[in-house]
Amino acid sequence: MSIPLGGFCSAPAGARELPMAHGAIRLRVMPGAFVHLNGSVVPADAAQISVWDAGLLHGASAFTTMLAHHGSVFRLDRHLARLLETVELLELRTDATAEGLTAATNELLKSNELLEARVRITLTPGSPHGGQPTTLITADALPEYPREWYEKGVSVVVSSFKQFSGDPTFGYKTGCYLQRILARQEAGAKGAEEALWFTPDNRLAEACFCNVFVVLDGTVHTPPRDTPALPGIVRQAVVEICGQLEIPCDVTMPLTVREMLAAGEVFLTSSCSGVRPVARIERHAVADETPGRITGTIMSAYQQLLERECSGQQP
Repeated sequence: MSIPLGGFCSAPAGARELPMAHGAIRLRVMPGAFVHLNGSVVPADAAQISVWDAGLLHGASAFTTMLAHHGSVFRLDRHLARLLETVELLELRTDATAEGLTAATNELLKSNELLEARVRITLTPGSPHGGQPTTLITADALPEYPREWYEKGVSVVVSSFKQFSGDPTFGYKTGCYLQRILARQEAGAKGAEEALWFTPDNRLAEACFCNVFVVLDGTVHTPPRDTPALPGIVRQAVVEICGQLEIPCDVTMPLTVREMLAAGEVFLTSSCSGVRPVARIERHAVADETPGRITGTIMSAYQQLLERECSGQQP
């Protein structure tokens, strides 16, 4: 038995609802959209996975979300290396390879005729009863993020959830994301765009779907990988940018609420939304609530890097 695939979030404009069978979940799919499922490009509203899929039933999956710019995925090789490392760590059965995923991703972007897109690869072991593991790739048009996020900054809150060291679902992209969705909803209810996560001993870790950076006395800091914090692709790009521009950068010092509130600048990074300055943390204003000089420099350098790498230009 199999079920149709679809999103659980609010549907984009132009999406249509699929007919419902008895006991089925109402799904919405963009007209004309394709997905890449187990080696083939298929219409999204015809794609099916087993009802016994361990990713569906138990969250036993790993994924990565990527940005396509000018039709090229930014640092696709690094995304795939991290994804396959996660699969190996969690001992999830898969037949996916970096070469196969690269070809499939490019094929899907062409099928959906997308140049600016949000691309996601999800790997699951499939049914515990055997059969083929699941490899699903989706690609949809990149949302138009509000200009105010980048020009004025975003607001964040402190999540009521905690990040635990030793838990394999933290510091990696897995199907166990319900807590993060709830924390993001919690932030939205307070009028904020994101929520910051801390460990039980009050060390800053990351945001729901972003890495976090703070600037203290001219030095850029981000929580150490073993906090745990996700080794984000844009996080690493920012660290590289700091090195190139000779901006002091520290990825080893643990950060607490004290450092966060003392920071002259705070910013978030993620693959699709890029680099976003933070203007407020709860009721606390970050400096004068405008993007700082170092943040602005990094934002500009990141855009140049994105253009260069996704257009095939040499540095």
